[in-house]
Amino acid sequence: MNQVTAPAPMQIVLGVDPGFSVTGFALVAKAQRITVLDCGYLKMSAQKTLVQRTGQFYAFFSQKIIDHQVTHIALETSFLGKNAQTFLKLGYLRGILYLLAEQHQLELSEFAPREVKLAVTGSGGASKDQVADMMQRLFPTLSSLPMVERADATDALAVALCGLWNQQSYLQRIQR
Repeated sequence: MNQVTAPAPMQIVLGVDPGFSVTGFALVAKAQRITVLDCGYLKMSAQKTLVQRTGQFYAFFSQKIIDHQVTHIALETSFLGKNAQTFLKLGYLRGILYLLAEQHQLELSEFAPREVKLAVTGSGGASKDQVADMMQRLFPTLSSLPMVERADATDALAVALCGLWNQQSYLQRIQR
C-alpha cells in the first residue's frame, strides 16, 4: 500500500529589522519556491511620543500578521552600541514582537547580525551593501524600491530568509 503524504503547509515568515525611527520588514512564503509577499519599512516620527510610536509599531505588525497569515516571526537581535537608551528602546520593540507571537501563536526566532550575514552572503563580516546586493540577486524586483527603502527592506528580507531556512531545517529534523 502506497502512503500519500500531505503537502507541507505554506510557511509565511515575517522578518523584522527593528529600529525606533525606521524598521525594515519583509514577508516571505515558501510553498514550492520562495516568494517575497511584501517588503518595505515602517517609519515612525520622532515628533511622536514613545507610547505613540510603540502603539504604531504594534498596530502595523499586528495587521501584517493578520493580512498575510504569518506562521513565523524572525528578528534581528540588537547589540549594545554606544547608546544604551537606543538599546533599551529597541527592547520595547522586540517585546512587542514577542507579544504578537504569543497572541497569534507564532514561532519566533532571533538571529545575530553576524549570523544573518553569514547565512546570506557566506561571510559574517559582510557589509550592509553586500547583503543588499545578494538580496537583489535573489529577488531582482527589489531594484524597483527607492534606495532609502531598499536598505532597510533588504536587511529584513535577509532576516526573513534566515527564519524560513531555520524553520525548514527544524521541520526536516522532526519529520525523520
